[in-house]
Amino acid sequence: MSNHLYYGDNLAVLREQIGDASVDLIYLDPPFNSNASYNQLFKAPDGTSSAAQIEAFNDTWSWNDSAEEAYGDVMRSGNGAAAEMLRAMRSFLGENDMMAYLAMMAVRLLELHRVLRPTGSLYLHCDPTASHYLKILLDAVFGATNFGNEISWRRSNPKSLASRNFANCRDIIFRYTKTSSALFIPQFGEHDQNYVDKAYRHKDEDGRAYRLLPLLNPNDNRPRVRTHKSA
Repeated sequence: MSNHLYYGDNLAVLREQIGDASVDLIYLDPPFNSNASYNQLFKAPDGTSSAAQIEAFNDTWSWNDSAEEAYGDVMRSGNGAAAEMLRAMRSFLGENDMMAYLAMMAVRLLELHRVLRPTGSLYLHCDPTASHYLKILLDAVFGATNFGNEISWRRSNPKSLASRNFANCRDIIFRYTKTSSALFIPQFGEHDQNYVDKAYRHKDEDGRAYRLLPLLNPNDNRPRVRTHKSA
């Protein structure tokens, strides 16, 4: 269904409004498990606060009845790999904030897998707080062979303090496909003109630029690895 904006918990919208294999592209930017609160972004159309909105944008997770219900939904989903993986995570992590976050994410990933077309792709934006757990869940839901990329998104101005650790300056975007026949359009961009002028200084009779490089391997333009053998 196109040209529609849904308001509320995306799990309910997915289950009630979105058909099987009907979505070409999913970009998912869920709340990070970072103990931040985003729950007063807007109000419901009648001016009142929305419980679904608070749940959807509250980035402070805890193990409660909602988390237990989400966990149970995954156990009953019919996806044995996802159920087994989430069960193993619960055994390892216990019933804590991280486990609540993963249970909430797992049940939604199952629905997103259902609505994605065989030619579709999913992009999940996360941060290093939970990215390692989320990738394992994605492997279970989509299949490890359908992992496409781990894209590093580097921020130019990291805000975290670097007095005790290196500054956190990147987020992660995982790309997974529904099947091996997923559509992918390679992205190309023009070379920087300064690079072209410097590297491709020669012209042929038709005016096409080219560069000269030796065919030896390693050649003079590649670094050589030097080794030292002890006596």
